[in-house]
Amino acid sequence: MIKMTNISKSFSGNQVLKNVQFSLEPGEIHALMGENGAGKSTLMKILTGIYSRDSGTVEVKGKEVHFTSPKQAEDAGIAVIHQELNILPHLSITDNMFLGNEETFGRSGIIKTKTMEQKTKKALLDLGLDIDPAAPASSLSVGQQQIVEIAKALAVEAEVIVMDEPTAALTDREIDTLFATIRELQGRGVSFIYISHRMEEIFSLCDRITILRDGEYVGDKRIAETSFEEIVQMMVGRELGERFPQRNAAIGDVKLAVKGLSRKDCFEDVSFEIRRGEVLSIAGLMGAGRTEVAQSIFGYKKADSGSVEFDGRAVKIRNPKQAKELGIGYITEDRKSEGLIVDFTVEENVSLTNFSAISKNGLISKKKERSLYDSMVKRLGIRTSGPEQTAKSLSGGNQQKVVIAKWLGIAPELLILDEPTRGVDVGAKKEIYSIINELAERGVAILMISSELPEVIGMADRVLVMHEGKVAADLPKAEMTQERIMHFAAGGGNHEVKEQ
Repeated sequence: MIKMTNISKSFSGNQVLKNVQFSLEPGEIHALMGENGAGKSTLMKILTGIYSRDSGTVEVKGKEVHFTSPKQAEDAGIAVIHQELNILPHLSITDNMFLGNEETFGRSGIIKTKTMEQKTKKALLDLGLDIDPAAPASSLSVGQQQIVEIAKALAVEAEVIVMDEPTAALTDREIDTLFATIRELQGRGVSFIYISHRMEEIFSLCDRITILRDGEYVGDKRIAETSFEEIVQMMVGRELGERFPQRNAAIGDVKLAVKGLSRKDCFEDVSFEIRRGEVLSIAGLMGAGRTEVAQSIFGYKKADSGSVEFDGRAVKIRNPKQAKELGIGYITEDRKSEGLIVDFTVEENVSLTNFSAISKNGLISKKKERSLYDSMVKRLGIRTSGPEQTAKSLSGGNQQKVVIAKWLGIAPELLILDEPTRGVDVGAKKEIYSIINELAERGVAILMISSELPEVIGMADRVLVMHEGKVAADLPKAEMTQERIMHFAAGGGNHEVKEQ
């Protein structure tokens, strides 16, 4: 179906791909994996005509091709669904479906609205989605937007669909729906190139996996003939050891006490404590109120009622500035739009929350700023070409480390991490886990929101499970299993939990 041979690509003398191989069989779900910066996106951009290759060949159905635009790739039956979905929320679902391919009455330019709506309705029903095609796209959940994107690809008769981190923002139920859709389309002969850092997904969904490392082809494996450990070693070039590092932190006195915190239509009567050196995770389905609780603690969104105590005294945190002055840091789930200023340099981003430490009389000391940058790069192992490199040009894992560095500079006493490893490769995940453990050992209280249950179980001392804005369970380490957490997250209450 697709064969890429000896693909090489350089940017400004920096070689990002070197003699890379990739192939895709008809009706195959093929995973493409590698650490952030391994060259996965560059390879797919060459396949779809966004970048030209320096050398090598690309064949589609046995014929060599030289695409110079995504439209040419689309005409050849190759469609891409990007991690950041191309849905225009102010337009209708139908308008999004036919954007750039509108049907009109001859040369009149008058759009066949009813015809397009009928085709949209049928296309979505075929994928198990029964919604009004005239409704605004803003009314769709992220999972439904993914289905619309797949329908768009099928509408242009795509035989190959490239999916980049498709489940990053989906609920478990939406992931199940997406996987069912992919498998059904596979049965119709559609092939998928599936890019993801979530190893569990790869092993449950995909047929084959190709590994890239540092811009080079490492190998490909049939999923049925390999293991988690082998794939990790191929990706990082070394044994990773235990997936989650050992915890050695001593848990101390109560650092934060939340009592009866409520915000209308978000969460109700939320109470919990977190101690020095403790990692408390908040789990639950999307929309359960996890992030909203954390935002209220940080002063980003105001709670309607309830109280917060910090070191045993009542505090009213009205804004993030007050939270920061108390020693609370917040690593947001959306690093690109909320955690970083992507056009700023790495050094400038590290300095964002630390002006008081690097300035005097309102003037920044370049010497102090560089010293802070140097210390954080060394401490966190941030891989960067230098302090002047822009944040947007870093890999996902290194961007996340910069966001962490920004907050470590204030020496936090409580650090809130919302989806700390989303979109981060397995090697960088291990490094971030080690950073979390190091902070806990120093007595920092850690509040970690995560949708990855293996991460919750591997890292947390306790897990607070939320369901529809309320605390459904507070489970100690000994009682944590994926089945128990999902049971309470889905509203199972105190009924018996059946373990697998």
